[in-house]
Amino acid sequence: MPLKYKRILLKLSGEALMGKQNYGIDADRLSQYAEEIKDAIEQGAQVAVVIGGGNIFRGMNGTQSGIDRAQGDYMGMLATVINGMALQSALENVGMYTRLLSAIKMEQICEPYIRRRAIRHLEKGRVVIFGAGTGNPYFTTDTAASLRAIEVQADVILKGTRVDGIYTADPEKDPNATRFDTISFREVYNKNLSVMDMTAFTLCEENNLPIIVFDMNKKGNLHNLLAGDNVGTLVTNK
Repeated sequence: MPLKYKRILLKLSGEALMGKQNYGIDADRLSQYAEEIKDAIEQGAQVAVVIGGGNIFRGMNGTQSGIDRAQGDYMGMLATVINGMALQSALENVGMYTRLLSAIKMEQICEPYIRRRAIRHLEKGRVVIFGAGTGNPYFTTDTAASLRAIEVQADVILKGTRVDGIYTADPEKDPNATRFDTISFREVYNKNLSVMDMTAFTLCEENNLPIIVFDMNKKGNLHNLLAGDNVGTLVTNK
């Protein structure tokens, strides 16, 4: 059965890696993500991943403790590399071939990001993990995900969250919130809904790159989404 999306960029939050912990990386959650990504590869998808670093350090929060904003953002980028290394190890434990590419040079632990090399890795069936954001302060990992997805010509950004799509309001706070199956970029702007930061969101809109927001923590969701099932909320230029 042909996949709905052949080359995907999976965006995961660092906080999701905490599982039920207050900090750090939960081994069970990491293992679950590795199994889900392995299944996607076995379906025939080409998978790139961007992970946030909020489970270790958030650059914006660093300013509250007197850390310069740019310095805090660089610290956050290093946190994403730590998460990338953890996911890389988990994926290799389940038999996957991986490459960790960093926007900041760290030759001993990862390759430098080179666009053509990243595409070649994807074509060879390797899971490509992009670390260190864009390599620049003042840009989020959402923006890094959008930028890398466009650069490697991904078919879609899959934003894995703990909710099953985009709602009219926060479903964890408003029991009357309703979920959108599909929504346009313009509607998201007009309704002031939170999907990604504005820079990342605008990049996707301008490059006609669809976004799907879905619950990554529900087993089988990624598999079903790639198979064409109605999972999560699709954001397009419709």
